[in-house]
Amino acid sequence: MRLIRIVPDNTKFRFVRFRRVTIPFSAAISVITVILALTIGLNFGIDFKGGTLVEIQARSGKADVGAIRQEAESFGFGTPEVQEFGNSGGVSIRFPIQEGGEEAQGTVVQKTRDVFEKDYEFRRVETVGPRVSGELVQSGTLGVVLAIIAVLAYLWFRFELTFAIGAIIGTMHDILLTVGFFVITQIEFNMTSIAAILTIVGYSLNETVVVFDRTRELLRRYKTMPIEELLDLSVNSTLSRTSMTATTTILSLVALVVVGGEAIQGFAQVMLFGVFVCTYSAMYVSTPVLIYLGMRSARAPAPAAPAPASDRKKAPRPAS
Repeated sequence: MRLIRIVPDNTKFRFVRFRRVTIPFSAAISVITVILALTIGLNFGIDFKGGTLVEIQARSGKADVGAIRQEAESFGFGTPEVQEFGNSGGVSIRFPIQEGGEEAQGTVVQKTRDVFEKDYEFRRVETVGPRVSGELVQSGTLGVVLAIIAVLAYLWFRFELTFAIGAIIGTMHDILLTVGFFVITQIEFNMTSIAAILTIVGYSLNETVVVFDRTRELLRRYKTMPIEELLDLSVNSTLSRTSMTATTTILSLVALVVVGGEAIQGFAQVMLFGVFVCTYSAMYVSTPVLIYLGMRSARAPAPAAPAPASDRKKAPRPAS
């Protein structure tokens, strides 16, 4: 039985020649992402902002979002965020954090139940205090930073500093674009989002290491091959594996987006975007950036020095 080939064997695509377009494009998108994150900002969830989240479901028909918002505002607990989700009458209500600790947050939940429990079914109730939310912000940020440092140390140990820097550039590119996806779509950024970012870091590292490992092997085999051709050969020789990995992952994530439910849909959407970004960066960012880091000059064998004149053998004189 013949194996399925998404990409034919012995492809000869010239990926590296697009570096003069892809590198500036990726740099520009990264800068725009930073600007958007500083101006628009992320849609932080209750994990990071603190407060009370209540998700309710209409017992019959569709939910009246306007009436729910008006009732929630009359509670006197600040301005709530009321949003409809799904297609079957689901509504989420977010109340800002209240002064008075857990007892005050419990009052918000009880008041909400007293008003809406007759017509709505309570699906989810979460309460996070300011101290816990601050600790979660610190833990999430520390986790991402430590993961990046661990990637740098691992690649430096396994390959060399040039490869490590190239991989870190690609990984940072993937993280920034993922943050940009959060900013543009305004998907709620919570602890599940931190898990998605760390998963994308691992996927990006996996894709990059596969290409870099083949690059290192080809550097030893073809010492005189031009660096552009060698990097193209590295990407082409791993293209079949990359396409199979990306395709199977995308199919799984599409299934989660379609039928996974509201709780996991945001995570699946972010991961789906991350797979495309990681595959792109492994081919068009991490690999061609090695040229600008001077990899060939570091690897090229030094030319042999000419022997001193005193050590050269004298040519025999012709017999007279």
